[in-house]
Amino acid sequence: MANQKKMTKKRFELGENETIDACLARIKAEGYMPVRKVEEPIFRETTENGVKKVEPIGKSVMFDAKLLKTEQ
Repeated sequence: MANQKKMTKKRFELGENETIDACLARIKAEGYMPVRKVEEPIFRETTENGVKKVEPIGKSVMFDAKLLKTEQ
């Protein structure tokens, strides 16, 4: 399949020890342009004395990106 087309939209997730600049460089290297930054909280559910508690433990950062040029 040498004639594969790239997806026109793709979601990139920020790595655990990756900086935003490094993620943006990775997006650009793959031929995409970021169009939206999405941050979602990560929660942990615990139970103390029969009472459920939900506490935030971090966040997930993702970028929605679109293909810069269509390959033909």
